[in-house]
Amino acid sequence: MDNPTSAAELLNRLRGLGVKLSVDDFGTGYSSLAYLQRFAVDDVKIDRTFVDGLDREDTSDESLVAAIIAMAGALKVTTIAEGVETIGQAHRLCDLGCDVAQGFLYSRPVPAEQVPATIERLGIARQLRAVPVPASEIA
Repeated sequence: MDNPTSAAELLNRLRGLGVKLSVDDFGTGYSSLAYLQRFAVDDVKIDRTFVDGLDREDTSDESLVAAIIAMAGALKVTTIAEGVETIGQAHRLCDLGCDVAQGFLYSRPVPAEQVPATIERLGIARQLRAVPVPASEIA
């Protein structure tokens, strides 16, 4: 990110190959609104430090999460909340309009071979649909 012009060119080439781009830990560290404006990203991952406070009433975390979701929506960027550990957090994120949530509430990390069983256990297997990919698009 020391050379934003070069980084933007590289990210655009990756997008041209079908790679989706996400800004991880949005709201902390080096992430900024400028990145969303400068780089065409697909997703913003809301940092878990903001999600933690969603279980409590009237926190500044809720205001920040709502602002991130609104801003991402205006830019047509998907929001992903990291670190969701409680039903209360999940419900609040849903109420705020967050697109996707991830965290221990749903599953601890599992080895690749356990992913199908985990999806089945979570009861989402029937909600997934296979999207056929033409052989010409497989690199």
